[in-house]
Amino acid sequence: MKYTLSVLVENRPGVLARVVSLFARRGYNIDALTVGASETPGIARMTLSGEGDNYILEQMEKQLNKIVPVIKVRSLGPEAMRSELMLLKLNCDPPSFGQIHQIATLMDAQVVQVTRSSVTLRFAGSPEQCDTLFELTRPFGVKEVARSGVLAVD
Repeated sequence: MKYTLSVLVENRPGVLARVVSLFARRGYNIDALTVGASETPGIARMTLSGEGDNYILEQMEKQLNKIVPVIKVRSLGPEAMRSELMLLKLNCDPPSFGQIHQIATLMDAQVVQVTRSSVTLRFAGSPEQCDTLFELTRPFGVKEVARSGVLAVD
């Protein structure tokens, strides 16, 4: 089962290291982690996502709540809005550009850089939409991919 946790923490040095080491000590893998300012000054929001059963999810929530700089932990359900940013650099010769541009238009991705041998797309959407764009463009040859990790609000 996939999970997404939203964790509000005091925005100070060492908090991220404490959270990540907690997961490592327990043997839990984090598939994606994003950290940024929240709506409250001095408070950061961490969004963690991965896979695990209900027991693992419950244990992670309990352990996170024991860390002193953690203010609030919430497990986000399927109704939460999730989004990712992806940069995708593809091999591209002139004859392939039309096909890649057509896929980008269909997926609402932006062409942000074109060279003689490559094209770079920027895309923001759900993790599943990012996966779809990646799979649709894979036949052209992926030179590089960078994904932000999940951002989510409930």
